[in-house]
Amino acid sequence: MKHHETLVIGGVDAHAESHQVAALDERGALLGSESFPTTAHGYRELLQWLSSFGKLDLVAVESTGSYAAGLTRYLRSQAVRVLEVNQPHAHTRRRLGKSDPIDAELAARAALAGKASATPKQTDGIVESIRQLRVARQGAIKARTAAMAQLRDLIITAPEPLREGLCEPRTIRAKASRCRRLRPAAGELEHPAQAARFALRSLARRIESLDEEVTALDRELERLVRSAAPRTTALLGISTGHAGQLLVTAGQNIERLRGEASFAALCGASPIPASSGKTTRHRLNYGGDRDANRALHLIAVCRLRYCPRTRAYARRRSAEGKTKPEILRCIKRYIARETYNALAADLADFRRQQRTQGTTIYCGAGPIGITRHRA
Repeated sequence: MKHHETLVIGGVDAHAESHQVAALDERGALLGSESFPTTAHGYRELLQWLSSFGKLDLVAVESTGSYAAGLTRYLRSQAVRVLEVNQPHAHTRRRLGKSDPIDAELAARAALAGKASATPKQTDGIVESIRQLRVARQGAIKARTAAMAQLRDLIITAPEPLREGLCEPRTIRAKASRCRRLRPAAGELEHPAQAARFALRSLARRIESLDEEVTALDRELERLVRSAAPRTTALLGISTGHAGQLLVTAGQNIERLRGEASFAALCGASPIPASSGKTTRHRLNYGGDRDANRALHLIAVCRLRYCPRTRAYARRRSAEGKTKPEILRCIKRYIARETYNALAADLADFRRQQRTQGTTIYCGAGPIGITRHRA
């Protein structure tokens, strides 16, 4: 009889400091379960442990974009097939219980049963750099908004002489500019008037610092996004902010999506049947990446204002009895198709350019509003 090598399917329940791993054979028998630290040495031990049972077929991993991002990058660098799995369903948890070994085993069984087939995003390229800078920018904008709201509230409750001097500028930025010139008496902060001056100056300086931070991040994002997606940013209504969000949603390995319909569903722009009886209609999709859906919505609003073809399409669909939300849904669907094709071409060109430069990369047209900016 010929020797039959065991085919191993791994499952990983990811955490911040350790990963619980389960190993199954091709028949679903549990071969073992072990915990490994989230370090480079731990990743090597994890792979060696899985390979000790036989030929490693694939590894199903939870949280590939957060806790298991480092493990996913390492497994891909070792030419291991990685699939992304969701957390176990609530019904399964009520039946089997909740523990790290159980979750790791369920992840492996989801891949063995064919329920998990999603390819994780690539997180070692320019799109990951764009995502990180966007996260920093969003945090800076949120902090700036909070500081401006605090400045406004402190001015309202400030002592009367100080409040009267700061009420003349009408905008918050003008008020902040005046607050930066306040000179509180450092040894008299027990008095509310001096404490208010100190607090207002502190908030005004914080706003100025955050303005500089946002400007620096915008400058770098502009360079990276235009380098990664020149075709997409040339489309009407698509700024570098919109293109950056769509790049992050699609991922650098955009080929992991089955096509433009899959991308539209990922962005929450796919039509959902809502027919009943004699009524045949589709409704908005409230799922998907809401930030990407917001980007598509803003692009659609821009094209409804400036694109003649989009405006003509909206008038025609309105004459057919479509409501404004339904027309926007249709336009967003066409924009998703157009941007998917542009993003796929941009990322393919970027990969070819990187290969030409000797950089190793690990990776696995709509009828509306196609007007481009004139050079």
